[in-house]
Amino acid sequence: MTTPQDLFLVGLDVPGDRPVEQGDLSLALAGAELIDLLGARALVLEGERIVPGPVLTTGDRLLDEAGAALVRREPYETVEDWLWRRGEGLATAYRDVLDAEGLLTGKRRRLLPLRGGDETRADTPARRHAADRWWSQEPVLAGLAATLGIQGDRPAAEEPGDAAVVTVLLAVGDAVTELAAVRERRRIENVAFDNIWRAP
Repeated sequence: MTTPQDLFLVGLDVPGDRPVEQGDLSLALAGAELIDLLGARALVLEGERIVPGPVLTTGDRLLDEAGAALVRREPYETVEDWLWRRGEGLATAYRDVLDAEGLLTGKRRRLLPLRGGDETRADTPARRHAADRWWSQEPVLAGLAATLGIQGDRPAAEEPGDAAVVTVLLAVGDAVTELAAVRERRRIENVAFDNIWRAP
């Protein structure tokens, strides 16, 4: 199991302060991929720029896709740019892959991907692994979940010791905050537009 897979499952199974928005989850998943690639030494951070290392095969399809998607020319991509580029639609991609591999329901699917229903709550080894990592307060998973408003009544986990990981976590938090501001601005604009049409 990878950090993005565990984060996706925690987002499904652990109640948060608010419903997890798909866009927020996608940004956090892109950050989780970076953290796993850092751990695999597939990249290093120089400041906020992602400097790719050798192309590695991790054994996980989406993580390998992430490694292959790294910008390999100077000036290298910033963490923020990576989150927005890689994050587009990433929550849907993880849901479909986890479902197809039977990690959500315990049964492999060959036809239509999962679109909801009671089966999404099936007890699987993948879900137990994610829950164990969550309840052990593993700092990286806890930090990513916190950006999605998932903390509950648990005490705050300690921060990861690695400066590059902290840089990614901060960038994820900033991106999620920015996306929330965009959503709020659109909501206000839509309300104002509706009021104009309703005015006598």
